[in-house]
Amino acid sequence: MEAESGEMTVRRKDSESVQPIGWRAVKLVYRDCAVFNCWLRIAKSMVPLLLCLFILMMPLQAAHRPLVPRPQQIQYGNGKLALKGIAISLSSNPAPEDRVAADELASALAEITAERVPVVSRTAAHGIAFHRTGAVDALPGPDDRPGPDSRESYTLRVSSSSAEIRAPSSAGLYYAVQTIRQLVEETAGEKFLPEVEIHDWPALAYRGFMMDMSHGPLPTEEEIKRQLDFLARWKANQYYFYSEANIELRGYPLINLGARYSQPQIRRIIDYARARHIDVVPCLELYGHLHDVFRVERYADLSALPHGGEINPRNPQLQALLHDWVEQLTALFPSPWFHVGMDEPWELEKAGSQAAGGVEPGKLYIEQLKSITTLVRQFGKRPMFWADVNSGARIFARYPELFSQLPKDVIAVPWHYHVQPDYSGFVAPFAREKVPEVFAPGIWCWDEIAPDFFRTFENIDGFLADARKYGTMGMINTGWTDASQVLYRTALPGMAYGAAAAWQQEPMNRAQFFAEYAAAFYSAPVAAEVASALETLAKAQQLAETVLGAETIFRLWDDPLTQARLERLAAHRESFRTIRLLAEDAEEHLAHALSLHEDTYSIPSLLLSARMLDYAGMRYIYSLEMASYFNTLGSHPSRADVQFYVGWESSSRNHSRIMDLMDEVSDLREVYRSAWLSEYTDHRLGSVMGRWNAEYEYWRRFETRLWDVLHSFKDGDTLPALEELRPRM
Repeated sequence: MEAESGEMTVRRKDSESVQPIGWRAVKLVYRDCAVFNCWLRIAKSMVPLLLCLFILMMPLQAAHRPLVPRPQQIQYGNGKLALKGIAISLSSNPAPEDRVAADELASALAEITAERVPVVSRTAAHGIAFHRTGAVDALPGPDDRPGPDSRESYTLRVSSSSAEIRAPSSAGLYYAVQTIRQLVEETAGEKFLPEVEIHDWPALAYRGFMMDMSHGPLPTEEEIKRQLDFLARWKANQYYFYSEANIELRGYPLINLGARYSQPQIRRIIDYARARHIDVVPCLELYGHLHDVFRVERYADLSALPHGGEINPRNPQLQALLHDWVEQLTALFPSPWFHVGMDEPWELEKAGSQAAGGVEPGKLYIEQLKSITTLVRQFGKRPMFWADVNSGARIFARYPELFSQLPKDVIAVPWHYHVQPDYSGFVAPFAREKVPEVFAPGIWCWDEIAPDFFRTFENIDGFLADARKYGTMGMINTGWTDASQVLYRTALPGMAYGAAAAWQQEPMNRAQFFAEYAAAFYSAPVAAEVASALETLAKAQQLAETVLGAETIFRLWDDPLTQARLERLAAHRESFRTIRLLAEDAEEHLAHALSLHEDTYSIPSLLLSARMLDYAGMRYIYSLEMASYFNTLGSHPSRADVQFYVGWESSSRNHSRIMDLMDEVSDLREVYRSAWLSEYTDHRLGSVMGRWNAEYEYWRRFETRLWDVLHSFKDGDTLPALEELRPRM
């Protein structure tokens, strides 16, 4: 039977049609049957009672805090373990990795309870006991498998007297700690863990995040460590260090001088990540994306196109350079995996094939892929590469014969960041050829004012669902910074979403994610504000994309007063107003959250992005309003009208539209500069701040031009058109 419009239905065996049978029809059939009518009255009277019983019998976990990621198996009881006076006990001969997990839990619980939580080597009567049943096994290996008995699995039992964690590795203990941090509840001022039994394991063995260290700003070493701390909260286990040529290598002092990471820095980052059970994987570019190398005159003739961005694979000197790089980088990074790049060879067909003596482009590409991956294997690493299927240069779509030529031990990484109804085409070809695959969605923020979380979540969910059908090994959630202007702390919810989605088996609760994420990461008063702000901020950003088009961060700097732009945007005046209202709602929530003095890490950048969206709406609304004033004035207005519209409303030295814009861009510029330096080195800061300076200067020059008109205009004069007066950017 099927439910349809609140009526019972029955499907006839000889037809696909469904015939509804409502209460009224049933009564007609049985109108002479007193017994049935009696039954019917009883059944109707019991509906409220049955509904109440159903609600009472719902799983107990509905009353508890949501956990992100959601454990695979969880069963709550009725008791609770008070945290007052709690201790943490380690089994005999704990490894340093075990102690790191215990210390992190002790620190987290001490912050919650406002009292010291000791870590002891004996069993505590009122405590949380750690038991590792296997080897330390801190990091992913070259060929891990997920499942209930995997290296990263754990069992957590909490009773009213004590708690116990059992795991086959230190990684499992560490992930149990992350779950406990979210389990803490409070009633009438008492902090406690609910009685619960959890058996948990990852759905995917490899759960990575890639951070772009080349296209845009360079995160400081401390910021990378903060990212690692954050990712560990959501059970990520890989951090892909994307570098085109931003790691210091012996023998190459001229490449990215002042814009690279030293080898001691890399080693410290690797060690820091290991303590949090995250493997730092080198993610390089060994075909294209090497303009930072070839712009140096010493290396310009090694590229396919002089001063271009791609190698000439047939150049012996170039091959010697790549061999040296691989040798140095495989020694620097202990990870068993090694990403060689190979994506977006835009010059391959135009210059690469010609530079290589006219070799067919597909043949040239696969030759270099096989050559570089063979070299990587010689140094004991498992190679992986970006697979441009229907993304980027679409190499595999243009040359489909390459699928069958791939080495079977190389890991393909198909990537795509747009929302698709079906992602099977990105992963199925590799499955057919028995080539292992890790897929890569992306956090949609690299060219935007604020992250588009709705698009990000849908991309992750859809790609993940289809990749699982074809036996994916894992996921790399990518964090690009192409426009050089994104403040990456605004993308933290997207980083958490990707890590959690890769861990849990069931689909993410997308509609409730902001509330669940905020509840897991902030205290209750702050969480309520942040969850509301994230929702409205995401709506404002998505509407900005609809109205302004792609790359909204660049639309922030477009000339708003060109005739073509004014005509195109005039129909969207109400949308700009909605963007402002949504952004201001987010501002209000975030300002209140910040005033609670709990978080100075994630909230300030979110608040700034909300203010920037508000400014984007303001600049276009004001531009449309000022354009309408010129239309109202016409060619020969009175001096009084010019003074009112051009002077008072548009360019008065205070409380006018132009002064509003100048004041706001000045304030935002300083806040943005401060936010940048809290995350990044000063590399590229000058270039980015130049955009803010140009925006201020645009409005200052426009104000000056309007003042020139205002001060000399007389009745009977011809008013210059707006097109004549607008500054040229």
